[in-house]
Amino acid sequence: MDINLETIGIAVEDEMLRGTMLSPTRELPGVLFVHGWGGTQQHDLARAREAAGLGCVCVTFDLRGHPDSATPRERVSREHNLADIIAAYDWLARQPLVDTSSIAVVGISYGGYLASILTAKRPVRWLALRSPALYKDDGWKLPKLQLHADLGAYRRRRIDWRENRALRACAAFRGDVLIVEAEKDEIVPHRVTENYLAAFIKARSRTARVLAGADHALSSKSSQQDYTAVLIHWLTEMIVGARGSSAKEKVEQHKKTRQAAQDNEAASASH
Repeated sequence: MDINLETIGIAVEDEMLRGTMLSPTRELPGVLFVHGWGGTQQHDLARAREAAGLGCVCVTFDLRGHPDSATPRERVSREHNLADIIAAYDWLARQPLVDTSSIAVVGISYGGYLASILTAKRPVRWLALRSPALYKDDGWKLPKLQLHADLGAYRRRRIDWRENRALRACAAFRGDVLIVEAEKDEIVPHRVTENYLAAFIKARSRTARVLAGADHALSSKSSQQDYTAVLIHWLTEMIVGARGSSAKEKVEQHKKTRQAAQDNEAASASH
């Protein structure tokens, strides 16, 4: 995300005032929303609308094996769905209005798990995970529906980031991350959240929030509203902060350039 800085002249009577104009570039941040297993893009549209209001280009989509998909759910593997997410990311990045250095990915549950792996495949600046799931690395090409044996026990134990593909991707991630946990999650236990948080050893920033009283599906309207508020507040902080940092850098560079020009003028005059 960049800020344009240019020197301008403002005419007043017989004089030209020197000024500086700072403005955002025409490129906008992109946000890719990834729903969970059994979900649809409808779950993301309300939050995408809010993010679009921040000046972001937002994309929601349905993973294969979900409504209107030609591929039966019983045949869909993690490999298929990761390919779906990569294709959606690439489509978003190709849009002329999108700043490819400022793309956020928001993933829910199974979608959060795959979104984490995406960061090892494509550049992601901001990563938001809501109740991210965790799966064993074995059986990557097996249908996703066949992966639930002993999954509960696996998710309840401490897992080092070196032992899991998604956590390894998290360990290499250098952007900003938000993890939102449902207090009464019956699908993804608290230990999974702890494993994800511990894995982000190189992240620029880590933010963790707990939705009080919420279950995994965010069944209550208040839980959905709480999640939307947390996500949009975080995205606002990230985007405004990035623009502010860019503007500060441009102003500091402008000051140095102007000071150097003034020093040169003074040196020339003294000769």
